[in-house]
Amino acid sequence: MTNSNAPAAHASFSRLSEHDTSPLYEVVKRHISEAILLGEWSSGTVIPSENALAADFGVSVGTVRRALAELVSEGMLMRRRKTGTVVTGWAPLHNLRYFFQYFRLHNKAGALLKSRTALLDYQLSEATALEADKLLIEVGSPVYRLHRLRSIDGVVAMHEHFTVVASKVPNFPGPEELPELLYRYLLEHYGLRVAAVREQLTAGLATEEDCRLLELPSPHAVMIIDAVSFDQAATPVMMTHQRASTEHFMYVNEIR
Repeated sequence: MTNSNAPAAHASFSRLSEHDTSPLYEVVKRHISEAILLGEWSSGTVIPSENALAADFGVSVGTVRRALAELVSEGMLMRRRKTGTVVTGWAPLHNLRYFFQYFRLHNKAGALLKSRTALLDYQLSEATALEADKLLIEVGSPVYRLHRLRSIDGVVAMHEHFTVVASKVPNFPGPEELPELLYRYLLEHYGLRVAAVREQLTAGLATEEDCRLLELPSPHAVMIIDAVSFDQAATPVMMTHQRASTEHFMYVNEIR
């Protein structure tokens, strides 16, 4: 339920880079969406005026107006007379617009959770036969391999392996600069929009590594998510292998 008397939000956004490869209104929309989805702007919050947002982002008012209009049409925001633009408290968290940007494990009540990542391993290596087959590259082609651990409020939830085609990401950041929102980084720095994903979910017994990283007793079941992500040209960019415990969390995937 929205609150018509809620004060305007006072979030501060970074000014956008003129070198961003996406249309500016999409970048503005993505930043505002993130503020809503990650709870920085809660239900009932009156967001800043178009002029204030334009000044924060360093873009034109028309750019901000287009971004807000799309968020209103998608239901994340609503216009209220004499109040302004208000966060509705409802968001299509997992349709394809947001599917690749936000963590998909929720609490048992279904609420979106903000996770933190810790990098366990980072390698520039050569593609195995399996990786080459999935990513449509030659065996031995350079790939980046990342291993990360995700936790929520101090509770370990998942560990995940990423294999990224190195030729797609020249000057890829090193382990100290690696961003948490990897898909957004690919879009903003390389123009790689993850447009489709082929995902497989299975269940299995926890390995010794699972039990150690996820702090699980043995034997214990884990959810296994294997996926290949494709860019806007339908070319494989990345494959992932994620292993999670569902004792405290549940997997949510909404397709529209």
